[in-house]
Amino acid sequence: MVLDLLLIGLAVTLFPLPVMAFVLVVSAPHGVRKGLAFILAWLACLVAVMAMVLLFTGGQPPPPRSPPSIAALVATLVIGVGLVVYSEHRRRRSRRGRAQADPSAQADPSADEGAEGAGAEGAGAEGAENTGSSMTSRMDEATVWSAAALAVLLQPWGMVAAAAATVVQADLSHAQSFLALMGFCLLATSTLLAMELYMVFSPEKAGRALLGLRAWLERHKEQAIVVVCLLLGLWLVGRSLYQLTG
Repeated sequence: MVLDLLLIGLAVTLFPLPVMAFVLVVSAPHGVRKGLAFILAWLACLVAVMAMVLLFTGGQPPPPRSPPSIAALVATLVIGVGLVVYSEHRRRRSRRGRAQADPSAQADPSADEGAEGAGAEGAGAEGAENTGSSMTSRMDEATVWSAAALAVLLQPWGMVAAAAATVVQADLSHAQSFLALMGFCLLATSTLLAMELYMVFSPEKAGRALLGLRAWLERHKEQAIVVVCLLLGLWLVGRSLYQLTG
């Protein structure tokens, strides 16, 4: 259980979409306060899910091969397959997007086509810049409550569900289970906490660095989503199949 929770927590903290949103939150006016609201809501979701599972199990893992134990493994298998399928969906969508953005790959290049391509690229860059400016403007007007709601919406719920299915095995009579649950919550929040603390102690430097991070993630988020979901999905599928058939 411990290794599973650590891997899921690592996948959650590396998932790029919440990180990109959090950068906009902490870069807005009163960003530190909004960022704290984001983190507290994020943690509250994780704790609430873990608490509901422990309340259901009574803090005692079900016996091996019992219906609750098998149901948790089947749920983990389904979530793992879902993550693999989602990874492939994002990969294909990203490939189609690149093909549409580069029409010269499907036609013979010419001087006129090159000019049109350059114009399209410039329009795309302008559109991306306008989109980023629009999002920044909306975050400038956001309140701490909307920042908290954003944390709930952007929670990678598939990964959190995988963690919940894993927590079924937790035995609260052992300190190791408490440490594993605390470690998962902290690890899943570690990236957000690091950025929040960076903004607290060095706001100007952190602002520039985090905006640069967000720009990098904008260019590489699809690859990151594909890799994180694929690796975690394969791990969950392999682990659940091994335990179901072992």
